[in-house]
Amino acid sequence: MAHLTGTAQAAYDPRMTSASPLAGHHAFITGGGSGIGLGTAKALMADGAAVTICGRTEETLVAAVEELGATDTIGTDTNGTDTKGTAAYAVVDVGDEDSVASAVTAANERLPLTMAVANAGRGGAGPLLQLDATTWEDTLRVNLTGTFFTFKHVGAALGANGGGSMCAVSSISGVRTHRLFGAYTAAKAGVNNLVENAADELGSLGIRVNGVAPGLVETELSMALQTNEAVNEDYRLNMPLGRRGTVHDVASAIRFLLGPESSWITGVVMSVDGGHHLRRGPNIDPLMQGRVPNLPPISPPGS
Repeated sequence: MAHLTGTAQAAYDPRMTSASPLAGHHAFITGGGSGIGLGTAKALMADGAAVTICGRTEETLVAAVEELGATDTIGTDTNGTDTKGTAAYAVVDVGDEDSVASAVTAANERLPLTMAVANAGRGGAGPLLQLDATTWEDTLRVNLTGTFFTFKHVGAALGANGGGSMCAVSSISGVRTHRLFGAYTAAKAGVNNLVENAADELGSLGIRVNGVAPGLVETELSMALQTNEAVNEDYRLNMPLGRRGTVHDVASAIRFLLGPESSWITGVVMSVDGGHHLRRGPNIDPLMQGRVPNLPPISPPGS
């Protein structure tokens, strides 16, 4: 079993790479049925890791596991069977601690966990003055509390297994203001802080904790932002690289942060946004006009 060990891992040597550099690793991925989560599962499996993908909709997870190919049954005793590059799923509500804890236990029994990706999240937009408490609390529950539960329970398993690595999926909105993005910005800023504090606290257990902060990525979750021409163009103009991101762009960054190539990196939230963080947050007013009444006005140029 290729566990990461103790507090002093061997330095990564690119000359020692193999066709399956993640063989023996097992990743727990929330929000793994589509988008960035599914893309990350593919990237990890391509390098030999086993994955357990999680989400709330079983139909979506079943389809995702079929797309991933090599399957195994969660909780089944493999009796030493080679589980390299296999996939299983667990129906999980990341905002429910018992649900997360149960899934982590089952996944760890299938094959000892060495990695986690806290990817599950929800979006949402609207004026702050019209934001209701239920929406605020649900947004924080899924994006921030769900990341905490994932780190807490997978982290305990990694500590018992000899160490490992975890990665959270944050957002550019955690570091740049996003007008009309409501609770989402606060949740993602909290994720960034949680990554740093978890890395500080868990490093002595041989656990690395990092994050990625994507910009506008071509997923179902961001479809409204992509298909509104004015909003999409505003995003593009604020990206030095001039294009939307792809799932592969983000999954590749997560793969790097989880793997042995980044063995001396922890507490980092990597911007994966085409350089968008160097400029300003997006103007989504064209998307909201006509749909949300009483939008607070944007300050006019030169005022």
